[in-house]
Amino acid sequence: MRGIGNGDGSAEETTTFGFPRDTFRILHVSTGNVCRSPITERLTRHFVMERLGILGGGLIVESAGTWGHEGAPMEANAEAVLAEFGADASGFTGRELLDEHVITADLVLTATRDHRAQVISMGHSAGLRTFTLKEFTRLVRAIDPTTLPPLEDGLVARARALVRAAAALRGWLLAPTAEADEVYDPYGAPLTFFRSIGDEIHEALDPVVTALTGVPARM
Repeated sequence: MRGIGNGDGSAEETTTFGFPRDTFRILHVSTGNVCRSPITERLTRHFVMERLGILGGGLIVESAGTWGHEGAPMEANAEAVLAEFGADASGFTGRELLDEHVITADLVLTATRDHRAQVISMGHSAGLRTFTLKEFTRLVRAIDPTTLPPLEDGLVARARALVRAAAALRGWLLAPTAEADEVYDPYGAPLTFFRSIGDEIHEALDPVVTALTGVPARM
């Protein structure tokens, strides 16, 4: 750990890679980082901005792939799905999942159980903060939002409490089937299948973003 100056003689505690502790980093992980995780990343940003009016409060949303197509553009059908939700797909480039991404992430949400296992196998004490997206949704639905810090205490404090509460419930709320926690890969599929995957991701993200921000989706 090291400190960086705040300009007033004080020091702000940072992580090994220099990121400030007053941020909360969500990392979405899929295989190629050109379909599922870009959709999930950009929809998360979009839905937070819809709730709060800004993407701020220390929240950082990123994505990477276990076999990431480094520097590749998002798949055209993924861009089309994001456009239909009104989300911004611009400026995206694929990334291969690296140790530093896992180390600096406060919450890792994966498309499948296989991705989750791969992230956890990288080490870095990732087990308590790595979930499949649908697994995290199931756990978040069981959390009483009144037990979380109010947004007035900061988005970071609320997000950290949400992850701790979800991790505590993990052994008690199991998936009804193994497939229930999977978001299947639409790579190479027609736009209609991409749309169905986009709808799945939207349905899974909605309660997560509501719990994170304390603000329900607009009807």
